[in-house]
Amino acid sequence: MQTTLEILTHPLLASVRHGFFTRRGGASSGLFSGLNCGYGSSDQAEIVSINRARVAAAMGVPPAGLATVHQVHSAEIAVLRAGDDPAAVAGMRADGIVTDQPGVALAVLTADCQPILLADPEAGVIGAVHAGWRGALSGVIEAAVGAMNDLGASRIRAVIGPTISQRAYEVGEDFMDEFLAEEPGYHRFFAGGPNGRPMFDLPSFGLMRLREAGVEAEWTRHCTYFDADRFFSYRRSTHQNQADYGRLISAIAL
Repeated sequence: MQTTLEILTHPLLASVRHGFFTRRGGASSGLFSGLNCGYGSSDQAEIVSINRARVAAAMGVPPAGLATVHQVHSAEIAVLRAGDDPAAVAGMRADGIVTDQPGVALAVLTADCQPILLADPEAGVIGAVHAGWRGALSGVIEAAVGAMNDLGASRIRAVIGPTISQRAYEVGEDFMDEFLAEEPGYHRFFAGGPNGRPMFDLPSFGLMRLREAGVEAEWTRHCTYFDADRFFSYRRSTHQNQADYGRLISAIAL
């Protein structure tokens, strides 16, 4: 079993501790082989705790300092302020966390959705966002940027980590219609697929929303679907008729 963690980083966030963790280096086995960090999976909870502790150690915080929320594809953001216990947000129904407090690592879980890590290093404000198509369309990115602005951030940088790419993301006409109903110009994020159905470009949509919110943003250009050795993927597990799937973790700390 490989025990060395593989942590992807990006130069745009070089001045803050951050990492998009692949599935390599975890204690889970079977369908969850590797670094499964999702308590919502049917993996053994004690093994998930071991995996999360490894992530916390890599981020330089104790296990209790790894802050996550109960993700529900919303536009809600949790704010960790001075004196707040990171564990207090664990049950909060939200899809992002922001803070200006050192000593805590903000983390989100994904398995095709976009993990977005944000920072204004000069202001000492960071954020982590889970942005699937619904959250991104509903405004979770803008909500996170606004919450960071409220904490004093003004020059935010962001990186989208491993997510499903357009060539793996076939959707229905009703899906596309939901986007076009909000903005007809969103047709540019759809292309015709080999089966005659639309293919959606989630990371390009995320980059557009970040940049329109005034954020300098990039994508690591890793696709979760096509690299099973490194990434968990909900869509891939569904296509392979697997009973469950692991969750990747991405984290950032001051």
